[in-house]
Amino acid sequence: MDIAYLVTPLITWVTVGPIKFLINSAKARKWAFNLVGNGGFPSNHSAVVSSMATLIALREGIGHPAFGVAVTLCFIVIIDANSLRQHVGKQAAAINRLAKEDGGHKWLRERMGHTIVEIAGGLCTGIAIGHIVNAIFGRG
Repeated sequence: MDIAYLVTPLITWVTVGPIKFLINSAKARKWAFNLVGNGGFPSNHSAVVSSMATLIALREGIGHPAFGVAVTLCFIVIIDANSLRQHVGKQAAAINRLAKEDGGHKWLRERMGHTIVEIAGGLCTGIAIGHIVNAIFGRG
C-alpha cells in the first residue's frame, strides 16, 4: 500500500486542529481550549475527506472509482456538518434554555455544526494538503 494514503488523513487532522485552535483563540482573544472540538474554522472533517479525494484524484485520476467514492463521502460529510449537526446544536440550545433553572443540568455544547465558510475553508485546506502530501511522497 502507498503510505501517502495512510498518512494523508493523519497529517490533515494534525495540521487543521492547531490552525482551528489558533483562529478560535485569536477571535476569543484568549486561549480557546473550550472551543476545541466540533465547529469552527476550518472544518476538520471537510479537510480530511477533501485531502483524500484530492490525493486519489492526483494519483489515480478523476475517472477512477475510488475518486467517485471519495467525492460521495465528501458530500455526505459536508451535508452532515452543515445541516444535521447545526440542528443538533439548536436542540442543545433549546434544552439548555429549558433546563436553566435545574442546578444539576450538565450544560450541552451548542456549537456543533459548520457554516458554509468554515466548510469551504476545510475544503481548501484539505485540497492544499492533498497536493502537498502528493508532492512530498511522490508516487508509490
